[in-house]
Amino acid sequence: MRSATTVAVLATATSILADKVSLDSSKRGLCYVKGENAADDAIWDNANGTLTWYYNYQAQPTSGIDDRLQFVPMLWGTNGQNSGFYKTVKGLMDGGRKIEYVLGFNEPDGCSNGGSCINPQVAASMWRTEIEPLKELGVRLGAPAVTGSPQGFTWLENFFAACDGGCTADFIPVHWYGNFEGLASHMGQVNASYPNQTMWITEFGLPQQSAAATTEFFNQSLSYFDRTPFVTHYSWFGAFRADVSNVGPNSALLTSKGQLTNMGASYVGLTEAEAAKASSASSTATIAGWSMFVDTGIALRYLDARLHTFIDL
Repeated sequence: MRSATTVAVLATATSILADKVSLDSSKRGLCYVKGENAADDAIWDNANGTLTWYYNYQAQPTSGIDDRLQFVPMLWGTNGQNSGFYKTVKGLMDGGRKIEYVLGFNEPDGCSNGGSCINPQVAASMWRTEIEPLKELGVRLGAPAVTGSPQGFTWLENFFAACDGGCTADFIPVHWYGNFEGLASHMGQVNASYPNQTMWITEFGLPQQSAAATTEFFNQSLSYFDRTPFVTHYSWFGAFRADVSNVGPNSALLTSKGQLTNMGASYVGLTEAEAAKASSASSTATIAGWSMFVDTGIALRYLDARLHTFIDL
């Protein structure tokens, strides 16, 4: 699973995203959410180079994710006491792992739905202790990722005011859940507020909408990010199965059986166009509605997606 990936796919006509999304964006990453099925992690290893980085809301990398994906540690939250984040990240670097970026607090202005609920003054103090010193090690620092609400802007302003020049963020992470027009407008506001900063879209989606509406938003957003110079990284919120999705089944990149959806296949770069050029079989990806030969580097298997089963060859 950790070898180079080439997939020979006998695709059905259900691959509707082939020419709508850039296939080789170096900006594209994985917002990893740990699920109950560890085998799902292998799907992200088989991204054929389309995914280049990932984060998991933690300081330590996920053992099931291929090291070829660049890991970005996050200090999710704080209780006002030393978290050991700096020590952990430095330890990873001392151990030979390449750490170029870290992410600050996750939705600190929110106290529900995954928000870390931190006072801006407390966050500023912890940043100076745990995050700012990483700059001396050559690490680029991501500001706290606030929600897409007006209170997010206010929180971030108060945070930087409390820092009093002691928090030197290199880029601004953005979260957005809503339609494309709102996303573009929100990004414009962020860019106007922090014009000298690049932007990472670390969570985005269109929750609880139809498959057609979600697909349209997906296509519009990725295309916009890929052609916007100040956006350097992005990650769709949906790297989990449809039956456990808290943003609706149509936002998930995996079906309830752990297969890539059409949108998921497109996100990791598996399309009809690529399949037509492939000359040999490889990697264990499962794509809803498709059949394929899969070579894990250990054994050749045939996946019949209609039967949802593997056959060892």
